[in-house]
Amino acid sequence: MMNDPIQSPTPTRDKSHTLTAREREQISVSGVSEVVSFDETNVRLITSRGILNLEGEGLRIHVLNTADGAVAVTGKLNGVLYEDENPPAQPTGKPRSRRFFGL
Repeated sequence: MMNDPIQSPTPTRDKSHTLTAREREQISVSGVSEVVSFDETNVRLITSRGILNLEGEGLRIHVLNTADGAVAVTGKLNGVLYEDENPPAQPTGKPRSRRFFGL
């Protein structure tokens, strides 16, 4: 990991959402209303833009301030997956999702 101190995501009160990944090791998320679950391989968050899944190795939550909507995670980020909160009905019954990157 980098030697830079982990910075808290900028608090948001207007429900805007940002996701920033630095060197795939320091992840800042704003617009978070709830942490659904987390372990060393997956962090699942409800954001103002849908459900966010962070997938990786050795993931740890270092900042958790849902009052301001700010979460900071460290570890090796392998993938990011968004699920729409209210997706249109799919023939398979699975929620619609969008993958940005992954291994």
